[in-house]
Amino acid sequence: MGALKDFIAHDPMTERPAAVPFPVMKDDLYRIDLLKTRELLEEHKPELIVMGKSMVIYKEPLREIAEMIAPMNPKPVLLYDMAHVLGLIGPYFQEPFKEGADIVTGSTHKTFFGPQRGVISSNMSEGTEYEELWEAIVRRVFPGSVSNHHLGTLVGLLLAAYEMNAYKSDYQKAVISNAKAFARALKDQGLIVEGDSKIGYTETHQVIVRVGYGKGPLIAERLEENNIIVNYQGAPDDEAFTTASCLRMGVQEMTRFRMKEDDLGRLAEYMSQVILKDWPMAKEVSRFRKKFTEMKYCLSEKEAVSMVKGLIEALR
Repeated sequence: MGALKDFIAHDPMTERPAAVPFPVMKDDLYRIDLLKTRELLEEHKPELIVMGKSMVIYKEPLREIAEMIAPMNPKPVLLYDMAHVLGLIGPYFQEPFKEGADIVTGSTHKTFFGPQRGVISSNMSEGTEYEELWEAIVRRVFPGSVSNHHLGTLVGLLLAAYEMNAYKSDYQKAVISNAKAFARALKDQGLIVEGDSKIGYTETHQVIVRVGYGKGPLIAERLEENNIIVNYQGAPDDEAFTTASCLRMGVQEMTRFRMKEDDLGRLAEYMSQVILKDWPMAKEVSRFRKKFTEMKYCLSEKEAVSMVKGLIEALR
């Protein structure tokens, strides 16, 4: 149940948690077990289904779940939290509304670059069965949740959206291909890479490496001392973050700094030398990083000024 585990309601009749986690495949803990999911849907008849996670290396089975719940009356609301993969929405990854999602939530500043803000969108248009629900969501978002939202970051989000619209196809393809190349390179260096090797270990920007029971924090700190920043993460079969076995990495930022597949191969070499041999690599990593200082998939100042002027004129 992720971060919600201590906060969810309990069913007053059964005293059990009112949220039921998805069952996962025994041979791949990052994949949902669809056969068992069908059984749970029939048993619990949920009001809301939430898909999405912090360690996301696969597409979510939105279409399959949507087909399962289509005959149910009332039909559950299907929500897809795309916080980590919002910037990958499209034909190269997932198109959630086409696949059956009712609501999509997400945060910017991850794969959707830009300042830290949030997004809630839906296909609950006027005349649909969920029209009243969407109206209730809108009322509670403003002024309830964002009455003090930061206007100082709004222009930054606007420009990020312009850039995403202008460059999304090239950016998305580069991020996904870089992630697959990075995963393969880490595997070739002798590290344990989570995920299905048949699809290149990942379908997103994330690459997950298992470094040993409880060793995630130690290895993350060692890498940081060598100028490589990663996120230690509890594996699905770890008891808690305190026993984290994995490192979670995303290639989207360095992809924007013009890293390509061969460059990520070099980075994988540095990481293996730190993780497996505890060699000091800080100076080499620093020199390597200095090659990547110019950002890509960005509007030039001239283009950005022109767009902002056009927007201002349109608002007058």
